[in-house]
Amino acid sequence: MKLRGEQLDANLKRGLAPIWLISGDEPLLTDEAGARIRAAARAQGYDERQSFQSETGFDWKGWMAGFDSLSLFSSRRLIELRLPTGKPGIEGGKTLEAWAANPPADIVLLITTPKLDKATLATKWAGALEARGVLVQTAPPPLERLPDWVGERLARHGLKADRETLAWLCARVEGNLLAAHQEIEKLALLLPPGQMDSAAVRAAVTDVARYDVTDLSDAFIKGDAARYCRVLDGLKAEGEALPLILAFMGGEVRTLYRLAAGLARGERLPALMQAARVWDSRQALVERALQRAGSGGRGAAGAGAEAQRLRRLAWAMRGFSRLDRAAKGLLREDAWDELKQLGLALMNQGKAPAFTS
Repeated sequence: MKLRGEQLDANLKRGLAPIWLISGDEPLLTDEAGARIRAAARAQGYDERQSFQSETGFDWKGWMAGFDSLSLFSSRRLIELRLPTGKPGIEGGKTLEAWAANPPADIVLLITTPKLDKATLATKWAGALEARGVLVQTAPPPLERLPDWVGERLARHGLKADRETLAWLCARVEGNLLAAHQEIEKLALLLPPGQMDSAAVRAAVTDVARYDVTDLSDAFIKGDAARYCRVLDGLKAEGEALPLILAFMGGEVRTLYRLAAGLARGERLPALMQAARVWDSRQALVERALQRAGSGGRGAAGAGAEAQRLRRLAWAMRGFSRLDRAAKGLLREDAWDELKQLGLALMNQGKAPAFTS
């Protein structure tokens, strides 16, 4: 059986499966899912808990053999196994298949892994565990759902917030669910139940947003200028290496340029997207980003519009070359500020005067 993280509580009320596989990259969500399963196991008399972690040289045969006899202290045990890489290897995979085929009596197995990709989920061991037990796939809420997620968690403490306060709070903790959880717990301690005062929330909450370069790319492709600026400022404050950011963002612009060049030659966009390895889920966003990149001028249409778009993207790539030199100290310009200008210009939100020549 396969579940989303938010479906776990309802499933646990229907009974305790012999095998649980929790998959996800967000520590808060995987930890909470594990805690719920442990609590359900304790309620059903699984009083002894043993934890293991699969590492290089892990003795799978010895691990499996250790469960052939009953525990000296309890007839029911919760066995936890962490797979840090999400890949148990050949021997581990066969061992887990054998476990799923014949689970030891009076034992619940709880396995925790990072987010499993499609290829791993298709392996025999993962399929066997899912068929005999429950696969719980945890994932952070999408950005547009984050205010609802925070609001639901506040409600557990009897707290309410208006949409503006929720949006402000989410901006402070974006990309860091553990920090969001900690801030909610802090607000529950500091503020009385009921509607929260916006000023009191702002005074209590620390800016703990955590970003990576993929967040910057996501904001750029979506044309979200405000978030693009906020993420870039956050990366700068965190001390992220500017050359890495430039390389990543430069790759996004080169992709747009290759698509524009292909369109100018009369090629079809779907084929160009496939050749550029643009994922299906991103193709509509990339197409809109391509349109925005060519909308900086006025009056152009048809072939003229395509030529204008190609010129602007070629200009942007030259701009990235300039920024790379600035980041290495070869130019005196503020590369962070000029990267912001360049991104905004390609989103049709500014003119980037530093790159007009």
